[in-house]
Amino acid sequence: MDIQVWTFIIVGITFAIYIGIAIWSRAGSTKEFYVAGGGVPPLANGLATAADWMSAASFLGMAGLISFMGYDGSVFLMGWTGGYVLLALLLAPYLRKFGKFTVPDFIGDRYYSNVARTVAILAALFVSFTYVAGQMRGVGVVFARFLEVDVDTGVYIGMAIVFIYATLGGMKGITYTQVAQYCILIFAFMVPAFFISMQLTGNPLPQIGMGGKGEDGMYLLDKINQLHTDLGFKEYTASSKSMTDVLFITAALMVGTAGLPHVIVRFFTVPKVRDARKSAGWALLFIAILYTTAPAIAVFAKTNLLSTVNNKPAEELPAWVGNWQETGLLSWEDHNEDGVVQYYNDKNPEYVANVADPAGLKGNELTIDRDIMVLANPEIAGLPNWVIALVAAGGLAAALSTAAGLLLVISTSVSHDLIKKQIAPNISDKGELLWARVAAVAAVVVAGYFGINPPGFVASVVALAFGLAAASFFPAIILGIFNKRMNKEGAIAGMVGGLLITCYYIARFKLHWIGDPETSGADHWWFGISPEGFGTIGMFVNFAIALTVSRFTPAPPQQVQDMVEDIRIPKGAGAAQEH
Repeated sequence: MDIQVWTFIIVGITFAIYIGIAIWSRAGSTKEFYVAGGGVPPLANGLATAADWMSAASFLGMAGLISFMGYDGSVFLMGWTGGYVLLALLLAPYLRKFGKFTVPDFIGDRYYSNVARTVAILAALFVSFTYVAGQMRGVGVVFARFLEVDVDTGVYIGMAIVFIYATLGGMKGITYTQVAQYCILIFAFMVPAFFISMQLTGNPLPQIGMGGKGEDGMYLLDKINQLHTDLGFKEYTASSKSMTDVLFITAALMVGTAGLPHVIVRFFTVPKVRDARKSAGWALLFIAILYTTAPAIAVFAKTNLLSTVNNKPAEELPAWVGNWQETGLLSWEDHNEDGVVQYYNDKNPEYVANVADPAGLKGNELTIDRDIMVLANPEIAGLPNWVIALVAAGGLAAALSTAAGLLLVISTSVSHDLIKKQIAPNISDKGELLWARVAAVAAVVVAGYFGINPPGFVASVVALAFGLAAASFFPAIILGIFNKRMNKEGAIAGMVGGLLITCYYIARFKLHWIGDPETSGADHWWFGISPEGFGTIGMFVNFAIALTVSRFTPAPPQQVQDMVEDIRIPKGAGAAQEH
């Protein structure tokens, strides 16, 4: 059977599972819609958290980024993994003890202020919409290649699927769908990794195979370094970023992770504080399987790509090149009209002067979208068609699981934190549930728009969302738990200050919406920090403003200070509701 038939079969089966789970777990109350009734077992919550956490950026984007960035891509591994540990150890148990539905709920009650709640709602919407754009884009990329439709149509299909199970089952439906999605995505990620590791190094474990020798007796990392330098790129294992920028990007990803509302809310779904810790441990184990494999996938894919495409006559190119050309995510232009593909670093003046020009080359001829590296990897390695279709199903599972979690944050921010808590406090449970579903529908539409018009490729867009979360939520949550003296004035001023300066920097230096584009390049970054790392500065600004303002304004009421003391005692969380 060809790839498309296999894709229809495997993706069709997985979608039937998701929709079946959504119908089985249809939410009947707001508690089921917001926190799945609060009775999810730790193992199931760990699986769901891992799927929620590992998005299209992890499944599709990360290995692609590492493939093209080499050593510099390790900041994503360090930041995202470290951030999860920070969240699991520092925040999750305390937030579960607090026992509210959402992060804006925590901020609003802890800081006894609807203004603080509103700022938190805006931050949650901002972070979630930025993040969900990357997921919907990832869905579009997968459908574009394997169903042979354009990326926009792929996004529309993804919107329809998410619409069904996010609006029907809420958190309850999403939780059990994410359990199934984790099983699918990790199987889909590991199967080609085992195959290709065996193929290239004779060792089935990709984490070990990456450091092994190929059939030519050369270590794989030495070989990819050689391939890179021969084409005018820096060595794959060498870094081109400054240590300052690496430090700030890693920190922004770490604290941004710890402030991501769609991950935090998962810890509200377990019965006890102890279960929050257990589910965090399970999730870390499940996440580590994919994260330790991604660098190996990156090396395998890049080595195979450079070995099979560069300097090949057009008529000898493998079939997968033509398949991806049809999606527009890979293109070849024969600049010197010799009928041979030339891939090299035409931004390296020394290489161009000494190698490219004397050889009659007229510039790099191959353009590859980084997001396709994981999807194209099995095709590049010549694996069976069912494996290629399986990876497509895994990519869809990763993108849809995170998109659903984010859409739930958006809908609960509107229905619970805005309408129930501020506009219509007397609204019935049924009315609130209706608003939650209406908000989810609106969120799907907006997410689809951003998926069709994303401001960058998948992992970069997601990295910006982490920066915004770092600059807004993280300080407010940390100070809310560990600083009894922090008051509403300080928290609000801190969140607003952190968000404003981070948004300005991103708009100025990443999106080029503000100021002269000629002065928005890397040479003009503040302290040499890239937009992806600026969330760390936003976080420091937030802390500084919050602590300063709180010292010059009245202390929180005594009952709030007592509540903060109570949060830090890991006993006495309310009983969960069975479902």
